[in-house]
Amino acid sequence: GVGARMGLEIPKQFINIGNKPVIIYTLEAFQRHPLVDAIEVVCLEGWEQVLQTYSKQYGINKLKWVVKGGATGQESIRNGVYNLKDKLSDSDICLIHDGVRPMLDPEVITDVIRVTKEYGNAVTSMPYYEQIFLVDNENNNSTVKYIPRENLRRVSTPQGYKYGLLYSKYHEAYERKIGIDGSNYVNTMMVQLGVRLYFAAGSDRNIKLTTPENLEFFRSWVAEKNNDCCEKILS
Repeated sequence: GVGARMGLEIPKQFINIGNKPVIIYTLEAFQRHPLVDAIEVVCLEGWEQVLQTYSKQYGINKLKWVVKGGATGQESIRNGVYNLKDKLSDSDICLIHDGVRPMLDPEVITDVIRVTKEYGNAVTSMPYYEQIFLVDNENNNSTVKYIPRENLRRVSTPQGYKYGLLYSKYHEAYERKIGIDGSNYVNTMMVQLGVRLYFAAGSDRNIKLTTPENLEFFRSWVAEKNNDCCEKILS
C-alpha cells in the first residue's frame, strides 16, 4: 500500500507512531510468537533497504526474505508465495497478514495455526453485528432483501494455508484468471477455486490502517501501551 487514501507522502506502513514505524509493530507480533519460525515481507519497490534497516534496528531477526511487491495486492502475495518455492515444504504452514494491521494479538496467530494444522487453511473471522441489505437492481435507492446476520462472518488477516495448497492455487488462479482482479484476496480466490475455508478466532482490535481515523486510533493505542509500561517500571 502507498497510503493514497490517507493523503500521505510516504507509505503508511513506514509512518512513525511512538517513534517506531507501523510495519515494525506488525513484525514484532510474529517475531515474538514462539510458533513462527521465519518471516517474509513483500515490500513496495524502492523501500526494501528501509525495511531491512528498520528490521535490524528493532531486532526482527526472523525476517529471512524481502520480496518486491507487484502492481496489485494479489500480484504481491503471488510474488511472496512463489519466492518460497524450495524454501518451504508442501505441509508447512504459511501465514499471510496485512502489514498495516499492527494490533495483532498472539492468541489470534495461535488459533490460525491450530486451525490450519487441522484443516489445511484458516481465516481470521469475527461475527457481524450490523444488518446487511441488498440494493435492488431496478432501483438502487431501495431494497427488498436482507442477509440474516447470523449467516455472516467478517474475515481479515492473518490467514493460514498449507504451502502446497497456496502454491498450487495461485498457479491455477493466474492460469485460469480467476480470483485475481479487483479487491480479491487469498480467501476470495480460494473460494472461487472451490476450496472450503475454515474460521479461526479474530479480534475487533485487529483493524487495518486505511483512514486517518484508523491511524489516530492506533496512535492512542500505542500511547496507552507506552503509559502502561512506564507505570509498571515506576511501580
